[in-house]
Amino acid sequence: MDIKAENKILLDKIYNAHYLKRFISFIIGLMLMAISYNLFTRKCNLIYGVGGIGIILEEMYGLNPALVVLFCNLILLLMSFIFLGKEQTRNTILGSLLYPLFIKITEPLINVSLGNVEVILITLCGSLIMGIGLGLVFKAGYTSGGTDILNQIVSKYAKMSVGTSMYFTDFLVILASIFVFGFSTFVYSVLSLYIISLIMDKVIIGISSSKAFYIITENETAVKKFITQNLSHGVTILEARGGYTGNMEKVIMCIVPTKEYYVFKEGIKMIDKNAFFIVTDAYEVSGGV
Repeated sequence: MDIKAENKILLDKIYNAHYLKRFISFIIGLMLMAISYNLFTRKCNLIYGVGGIGIILEEMYGLNPALVVLFCNLILLLMSFIFLGKEQTRNTILGSLLYPLFIKITEPLINVSLGNVEVILITLCGSLIMGIGLGLVFKAGYTSGGTDILNQIVSKYAKMSVGTSMYFTDFLVILASIFVFGFSTFVYSVLSLYIISLIMDKVIIGISSSKAFYIITENETAVKKFITQNLSHGVTILEARGGYTGNMEKVIMCIVPTKEYYVFKEGIKMIDKNAFFIVTDAYEVSGGV
């Protein structure tokens, strides 16, 4: 069996795993997005993605946003097939068709009055719900179509998170809002997009509850005893070679709860003030004994 066939089998296993749970999460995510779009986004004219294009064209020509989103999604599906491949596109088709349908279904929400709520509060609420919805969709292995496709293309080829890629793919759409709705709408749209990207990444990756330490020290034994005996955490020793000197080094790797970060860091510095260490967020830790 060739590598391409093996990869296809692996992808099939990934997409078929926990299918019902993932599909329910996907539908809930789409519905949250549609509710946020009609209840908050359209009322404040927050412009981003194909939904933003729908709002602009509704303002200028009276076109129905749901139909605009559907039309844009069909074009972007073709781009997905070209740049992301057939396997990944198959999980984009359903979202591209259902999202504009859900926008149409929830369209009566545009008539729901929010009273005298400040625009900034509407923006925050709408961005929070939209970010959660997008995160659920992506975490389930699907997309909602539209610029989500462009986000994934940029994320794949530019090696950045999906949330960060939103800044690039949606920038031109947001910029267009200045000419249609004015500068204040532009500012609120930028703020909304920023919040959405943060919330979405947190839903997809999770909130870091642990830190990963990578330590190079001359007092390896003392550091290991501090970690294993005083803090009761396991360690892994990695073999490494200095890129400049070519000397072999040992790297101590350890995962610790975020709440122990300060004690852990200060303990290492007290044992060896010249120790070199890197600390990163560990969003998910599994396996081991």
